[in-house]
Amino acid sequence: MNKMIGIVGGVGSYAGIDLIKKIYDHTDAKSDQEHLPVSMLSAPHKVLDRTKYLVGEIDINPGIAIADIIDTLSMHGAEIIGIPCNTAHAPKIFNLIKERVPENCKLVHLVEEVGKYINENFPTIKRVGVLGTTGTFIANVYPEVLAKYGIEAIHPSEEIQKLFVHPAVYDLDYGIKAHSNPVKDKARNDLLMAASYLARKGVEAIILGCTEIPLAIHEIQIENSMVIDGTEVLAKALIRESIKE
Repeated sequence: MNKMIGIVGGVGSYAGIDLIKKIYDHTDAKSDQEHLPVSMLSAPHKVLDRTKYLVGEIDINPGIAIADIIDTLSMHGAEIIGIPCNTAHAPKIFNLIKERVPENCKLVHLVEEVGKYINENFPTIKRVGVLGTTGTFIANVYPEVLAKYGIEAIHPSEEIQKLFVHPAVYDLDYGIKAHSNPVKDKARNDLLMAASYLARKGVEAIILGCTEIPLAIHEIQIENSMVIDGTEVLAKALIRESIKE
């Protein structure tokens, strides 16, 4: 029997919806009954911003609330857990979550799955660009994971991160968190500009390393670099773990 997938919603809110959609898109099902059991609990009012915590603007670790949500998902039958937030996988947050996860739950690590996905499917790729939040940037989340596979991770310059990538996610007037559906043209264009910057640095692939960003970028290739959607990789990993005997 397939295990129930539990999704921590609200980190950001549309990212959880996007993950559910991609789980269903990639499930080999021909009827309602053949789809996998999925439960999402979205409690954004409880989970503080992960980037604000990592840059020192707030003191309470968001991992505490995320772990509480996972506990509730577990009580409702979820056994395979996904967190559609790259920044929440910064060790300072993720390690706290991991310590508190119920024993019957398997916590799937989004960033580790991206590393394995590249290594297994594109073993010749050794240099990738990463678009993500400033929190993911400063926590060095992707470089540390990808280095285990001999892959170099390249971020945008600090100036591009500050002026284009971060506002594209957080700006109150046009950022994706404020305007997720549809995404504002300025947010999309700023992210595409940053992606082009990475492509011109000679990266072989660009990871959409913030779960808000696939809401804006749907391209499979930017200039000469293929695009890897971290949310899609997580969806496939959750499906794999759900159906594993």
